[in-house]
Amino acid sequence: MFFDTLQQQTRDAREHLLRAPVLAAIPEGRFTLDSYRYFLSQAYHHVKHTVPLMMACGARLPARLEWVREALVEYIRDEYGHQEWILNDLAALGADAESVRHGEPDSPIELMVAWLYNAIERGNPMAFFGMVHVLEGTSIALATPLGEQVQETLGLPRKAFSYLYSHGALDQEHFRFFTDLMNRIEAAEDRQAVIHASRVIYRLYGDMLHAVPVTARQTAREMAHG
Repeated sequence: MFFDTLQQQTRDAREHLLRAPVLAAIPEGRFTLDSYRYFLSQAYHHVKHTVPLMMACGARLPARLEWVREALVEYIRDEYGHQEWILNDLAALGADAESVRHGEPDSPIELMVAWLYNAIERGNPMAFFGMVHVLEGTSIALATPLGEQVQETLGLPRKAFSYLYSHGALDQEHFRFFTDLMNRIEAAEDRQAVIHASRVIYRLYGDMLHAVPVTARQTAREMAHG
């Protein structure tokens, strides 16, 4: 099945993402309010492009992939407006949500979004599903458990976690849908487009996670003198 091949051929790129210091910092209590604000601000700047990217992909798909276009219609219904959830979460943290709305992402997210638009327009539009593979797979594994740890560690209200908690649950359903969709892909060029895009997005989204600010580990000596 192609989904299994996709998982196998993107393992090395996925490891880069999973080595991000933030993933170790959260269970160790080294994730701060600034960490969470940074993550949400970067998330806003890629989530606001999810539906436009789906539309761009759908417009570029050839007739032989009409069944993929049909699936995108369902995705669009589910994903529309989620960037506003992120701004609401930021406001619940006391952050200036409007400055995030009108601001710019850091380089990894800027490059990730630009690369996807270019791949869809000038390459194979099926590259879009590389992003789906990375983001939904990552959020299933991390969103809900890490969200709960962050909420408990920082003592934040649940209303500051609408994006993380909703995506942990929602993406489990999406990922089953995505897996079935991938297993229907037969053309080698379409499969390769998804594999290549997944590798690129794992690298760039991983670079963003590597940039999330966290506090340093204390040594035993530092703790003794704390």
